[in-house]
Amino acid sequence: MYLVYVDESGDTGLVKSPTRYFILSALIVHESNWNKFIDDIIEFRKRLRDNYKFKLREEIHAAEFFQTSKKYDHLEKHIKLQICKKTLDFQESLDYIQVMFIVIDKQSVSAGTDVFEMAWKYLLQRIHNTLKKGNFDGLINEEDGYETNSKENFILIPDKTDDKKLKQLARKMRRYNPIPNKHGYGPGYRNMPLKLMIEDPFTKDSADSYIHQLVDVNAYFMKQSLDPTKYMKSKKAHNFINRLNKVRCTHISSTKDGVLLKS
Repeated sequence: MYLVYVDESGDTGLVKSPTRYFILSALIVHESNWNKFIDDIIEFRKRLRDNYKFKLREEIHAAEFFQTSKKYDHLEKHIKLQICKKTLDFQESLDYIQVMFIVIDKQSVSAGTDVFEMAWKYLLQRIHNTLKKGNFDGLINEEDGYETNSKENFILIPDKTDDKKLKQLARKMRRYNPIPNKHGYGPGYRNMPLKLMIEDPFTKDSADSYIHQLVDVNAYFMKQSLDPTKYMKSKKAHNFINRLNKVRCTHISSTKDGVLLKS
C-alpha cells in the first residue's frame, strides 16, 4: 500500500482572496519503506539540531518561518532559509519517495468554481491513474519481499483541512467518478470509480508529523516559484523547488482550465 501525505498552500476563495494560487503538495511513500523513511528523517533532524540548533521537537513550518511570528525569533532568517533548503535536498537524496503538486490558478477558473473540490479531485485522480499505470512501482522495497504490483491501494493522509468535505468527496469518488469519453468512445461520460483508494482520509496535524513538515516546505516553495516574496527573490530561493527535480513525479502532467498538474 502507498501512503500519500498532503499539505495545502493558499486559500480556496475567489473573491478578495490574498492569494492567487491554491496548491496541493503530495509526498508518496510505499509502506515497505515507511520505517526506513522515519529513521532517515530522524537522522536528518539530528543534523539540523547539531548544525543549526533546531530542536527535534520544533516544527518546520515554512510560512511561519518567514512571517512576523515570534515563534522562531531564536533563529536568524538566513538559518531558517538554510533549514528549508536542506529539507528539500534531503528529500531529493531519497530514491524511495516521489512528490507531486496540483496548482489552481484562481484567476483562470470560472466564477463559482469550487476550488477545494477541483484541486482534490485532480490530485486523487492523478494518484489513482499513476498507480494503475504502475508508475509508483519503483518505490517498493523488493529486498524485504515486496513484489511490484501496480494494483496496490493507497490511503490519503492530509494535514488538517476541511475534513468533512474531503471525506465526502473521497467516498463519492470511490463510487461515482464520471470521466469524459475520449475520441472513439462516443459522447458522454464513463464512470471510473477510484477503486484503489481505501478508507477515509486520515488527517494529521503537521506539528505531530515529521513527514507533513517536509510536505509543508514543498508546498511553500512551489508557491514561491509562482509568486515569490521580495526576500525569496533576492536570495534566488524562488528557484528552490527545482531542488526536488529528481523525486518529482513526471507522469500525467499538463495545464488545463486553470489547473497546473505540476510534476
